[in-house]
Amino acid sequence: QVQLVESGGGLVHPGGSLRLSCAASGFTLEDNAIGWFRQAPGKEREGVSCISRRDGSTFYADSVKGRFTISRDNAKNTVYLQMNSLRPEDTAIYYCAAAAVGHCHPDEYNYWGQGTQVTVSS
Repeated sequence: QVQLVESGGGLVHPGGSLRLSCAASGFTLEDNAIGWFRQAPGKEREGVSCISRRDGSTFYADSVKGRFTISRDNAKNTVYLQMNSLRPEDTAIYYCAAAAVGHCHPDEYNYWGQGTQVTVSS
């Protein structure tokens, strides 16, 4: 069964850190570009970061650049999103998605996880 499962979310104080995981089963994430997205209440879904299939090049939204880092562990079939210097505006449900086309900014992502909640609050 094809599946993406996010984990690692939780409640953290401003300035804190979290590491999100996106674990794939039923397919090899190495063959896909993997993107992280987030959606806060009342806002549209936002692309946060992406790592490409071929050369591992990465993309970051301006809002998280310098604070978030995406990485991939092929042996574990898992992609991570390290989030540092978290701000209240980072509060959202975070989703990972896989694109078989293999590069970032595809026309369509093929698989989506169910999301993990990140809350940044004092």
